[in-house]
Amino acid sequence: MDLFLAMTVYVKVVETGSMTSAARETGMSTTMVGNHLRALEQRLGVSLLKRSTRRQSLTEFGSAYYQRCLEVLGLVTDSERLAEQVQGEPQGTLRITAPPAFGAECLAPALSGFVQRYPGVKLDVVLTNLVLDFIDGGFDVAIRLGALESSALIARPLQDYTLTLCASPEYLERCGTPINPEDLQHHQCLAFAYPAGDDWSSTAKQWVLKGEEGEVVVPVSGPMTVNSTPALRQAAIAGMGVVMMPDMLISRDLREGKLVALLQDYQLARRAMHLVYGQDRYRLPKVRSFVDYAMGLWGK
Repeated sequence: MDLFLAMTVYVKVVETGSMTSAARETGMSTTMVGNHLRALEQRLGVSLLKRSTRRQSLTEFGSAYYQRCLEVLGLVTDSERLAEQVQGEPQGTLRITAPPAFGAECLAPALSGFVQRYPGVKLDVVLTNLVLDFIDGGFDVAIRLGALESSALIARPLQDYTLTLCASPEYLERCGTPINPEDLQHHQCLAFAYPAGDDWSSTAKQWVLKGEEGEVVVPVSGPMTVNSTPALRQAAIAGMGVVMMPDMLISRDLREGKLVALLQDYQLARRAMHLVYGQDRYRLPKVRSFVDYAMGLWGK
């Protein structure tokens, strides 16, 4: 058990009045908040909270322990501020999480310039389509796609994540070029398998395009659905079918003629993208320097 983290969670539960509110404040799940509280009570051997179906209140020991936690956490905060003043330059390990496609094509190349500018910073990068628990995962910053859940985390808007319909020249020669959105129903359309609950999971069965006459929803089908954007790109280049790909991943393929953009008079849906971090972490030089660096590259 991370005692410092468990104490931080306990203080948030007391100050917000519930585990649900504390979960929003800390950026973790309600279940994880409960796990930290149970682990803390097991370690101490006494109950901190009186729980009922309607409300919760502090035990006598819980009230005294809350005050002691405030003292301990305050000392830790003062110590960190002193360390920051001594450090001056960004240093230490910076833990980042980002979506795989953006991470591989945009973030990874950009990190070279960041570490050259700040050689004292070591990077720990996790690329995943899952929205990982921010605090429990020990992340300093995250790049996230789509709608964000309400939390105490700071979210800075980045440039939107845009898409393009495309196919290889070989596929178009073999199967023809779609002239309007309805033509896609007669083509082999390759789909990305978004995780369950993702607000774009429906794109596996239908694509939405916007033209001068409004929005067009087209049912699509094809030989493959895959949960890897690089795999989808390779399948398209190999001539397997039509794909809806992130612009950042295929810009070079379009320039080199490996893929051909389709239905360019129509707009595809786009996803919001944000840089997310904890307000308390921003004062650390390593976090602040990365936030400023990333916003300079991709900020709106």
